[in-house]
Amino acid sequence: MLKYKNWIGGRRRLDLWRRREMSSKLDHPSKSASVQNYSKGKRRSVALWTEYYLAQTVTDALQTLAEAPGSARVIAGGTDLMLDLQQGRHPPVDTLVDVTNIPELTSLELRQGSLFIGAGVPLNKIIETPIVNEHAQALIEACRLIGGPQVRNTATLGGNVAHALPAGDGTISLLSLGAMAEVARARERKFLQLTDLFLGPGQSALEPRAEILVGFIIPLKSPGEASVFQRVMRPQGVAIAILNMAVWIKRADDRILDSRIAVGPSGPTPKRASNTEAFLKGKHLDEKILSQAKETLLSESHFRTSPHRATSEYRRHISGVLLEETLSNAWMRAEDQADS
Repeated sequence: MLKYKNWIGGRRRLDLWRRREMSSKLDHPSKSASVQNYSKGKRRSVALWTEYYLAQTVTDALQTLAEAPGSARVIAGGTDLMLDLQQGRHPPVDTLVDVTNIPELTSLELRQGSLFIGAGVPLNKIIETPIVNEHAQALIEACRLIGGPQVRNTATLGGNVAHALPAGDGTISLLSLGAMAEVARARERKFLQLTDLFLGPGQSALEPRAEILVGFIIPLKSPGEASVFQRVMRPQGVAIAILNMAVWIKRADDRILDSRIAVGPSGPTPKRASNTEAFLKGKHLDEKILSQAKETLLSESHFRTSPHRATSEYRRHISGVLLEETLSNAWMRAEDQADS
């Protein structure tokens, strides 16, 4: 048995990244681990997980999830899950199944006329990959705003989406890009609309013991198309969004042929502003159209007051500002793309 000790409450901590480096040297993929917390000068042993399994294939991971005794969870970057475990927001897990050694989940490539990004791809790899910047600029802009450099080296796009937050930056940008999700079960693969992955705030529709999020399929960009992501944060730099928005448009002859607009949080689950998209279709973007688009967005969004983020009134106000900025920037980018 390999024991890992964590020191929290301002003391030294041997965290997930160090733990993964150590565990990768083990000969056998299955291992046990325990955590000891030291808080307020008192020592108490807390087992946050019992077995840690480094899966090599999707089939391997699914089989382990299905057969593991007690509770089991998939882990990739772990930047959300490990904090939830340590801070008591998630009960201890009997088995953690690490999917970061599965080649399919760490792939980032052009595949059958689309851009495929594996659910286990770290955010910094997405940011640094030229084909992502070429075809999914909104995703690049969203990933740059998630955490700090150390977090982005470890956190994964799949983890950001699977956490099912209504304002997940990765999720909102993927919605605007028209991404599909690939989900694996024991004997089948499913391709789902991104909105089908969510049940409520922090509630994923994925079956934790029977399904794994494999990756995302994003349509390649064509001439006259562009995307933009922007976020308004609290001024002290707390890593939560007051409001974020992503816009994709297709432009031709000074008209918006099509658009996809995602706003978060504008309801209990991530969603697109379908009424605003329908209103903008075929329109020339000017001040009058922008003003009407803002009213349409407000009529279909449900902004609530959050003690940690902002009041609903403030969110309603800045939603119009964000819509104007993202639409205008996407409009200009799309013109540059059409001319290039």
